[in-house]
Amino acid sequence: MSRKEGGEQATVPPAEFTSYYGRPIIKAPVWGRGIPAYLFTGGLAAGAALLAAGADLTGRPALRRAGRATAFGAIGTSISLLIHDLGRPDRFHHLLRVAKPTSPLSMGTWIIAVFSTASGVAAASEVVPWLPRHGPLGLVRTVLPPAGRVAGFAAAAVAPALATYTSVLLADTAVPSWHEAYPYLPRLFAGSALASGAGAALIAAPLAESAPARRLAVAGAALELAGIRRLERGLDLLSEPYRTGRAGRLLRAGRVVGAAGMAGAVLGRHSRLVSALSGVALLAASAATRFGIYAGGIASARDPKYTVVPQRARRPASGE
Repeated sequence: MSRKEGGEQATVPPAEFTSYYGRPIIKAPVWGRGIPAYLFTGGLAAGAALLAAGADLTGRPALRRAGRATAFGAIGTSISLLIHDLGRPDRFHHLLRVAKPTSPLSMGTWIIAVFSTASGVAAASEVVPWLPRHGPLGLVRTVLPPAGRVAGFAAAAVAPALATYTSVLLADTAVPSWHEAYPYLPRLFAGSALASGAGAALIAAPLAESAPARRLAVAGAALELAGIRRLERGLDLLSEPYRTGRAGRLLRAGRVVGAAGMAGAVLGRHSRLVSALSGVALLAASAATRFGIYAGGIASARDPKYTVVPQRARRPASGE
């Protein structure tokens, strides 16, 4: 709309961003507080299983035991957190009634079921030295080690899917800062999983067998740090929730602690204490990353500008 005033063309100024009473336009996920921890423990289980399989192939029994125990404990915790959020244990069972490839939640439930079974058998095989040689348990002592080895490799085969499916689950929502981060989240979650699995190994395994964990720690932490940087800079306005508020504090802490853990993994080759501290730092960084990503997404869902402003910016390009 325009009109003449004193010979000059007057135009209506561009509309400013508003929403009804400043209320959110989309509904934030109603997931409980345990979901960020669920994201972390699933990644930890995946990274530990991969490391355990590598240790098995290269003849590092202590590193293998640490990885298998960590993987089984972490996936058990992850399942408990998921069931708690679902509200009733039978809901987890109901998710296994069908396999729906287009549903990240359905596929994730099956991934967890397969991984937890395989990691459970692999972890159980580590108790064989304590079983009696004779009697009914003598047969178990004979059968369990080869079964545990096969199960350990099966868990490692499923581990990449376990490490990254939660990133697909987040990106598949309408939450702006999760949805637009779909190119970056899988690699970030994979790096975080590797770093946390390596961190647990650096705490539990002896120095003589820790070389693979150190290499995995450096590679995983580097992927994680690069992914955080992409989230903070590569999404235009939708990067803002990852730089500010609780999410910003967590991700900044994750970067600092992760870099310290990576340095400790390199420098602690001859120090058990430095290795253990490096492992603690890598675990803390991975947890901070998962909690920070979760907090950033929730913040973007609660502020309507992160829904409306990017949509308006896309309109000219779509020809609307």
